[in-house]
Amino acid sequence: VQLQASGGGLVQAGGSLRLSCAASGISFSTMTWFRQASGNEREFVAAIRWNKGSIHYSDSVKGRFTISRDNAKKTGYLQMNSLKPEDTGVYYCALSEGDRIVSRLSIPRSYDYWGQGTQVTVSS
Repeated sequence: VQLQASGGGLVQAGGSLRLSCAASGISFSTMTWFRQASGNEREFVAAIRWNKGSIHYSDSVKGRFTISRDNAKKTGYLQMNSLKPEDTGVYYCALSEGDRIVSRLSIPRSYDYWGQGTQVTVSS
């Protein structure tokens, strides 16, 4: 199994970044993005059910971030617009092999595989 996240960087507040997460060697049900700011717990950002295409966002990013997928490339994306300093952190993509009910999508231990993380820094 390989899970490669990329696309992080340094951006000014109000700017945009697009993260990618390429998966290989696995069939999975859901791809989810989490983030972790220094000293904080890992926080749910957005999830997409790979076959159904249904999407879920945290309230903190709703309206600013968009999660999407390319089935042929087995790659997920997180388009982040109107970035704020509080969006700063390491962003991780995670996969679950089995389906998860909505209430469990935001729980890190619901996931079977994790990417290495990509740093996003938003300056004020």
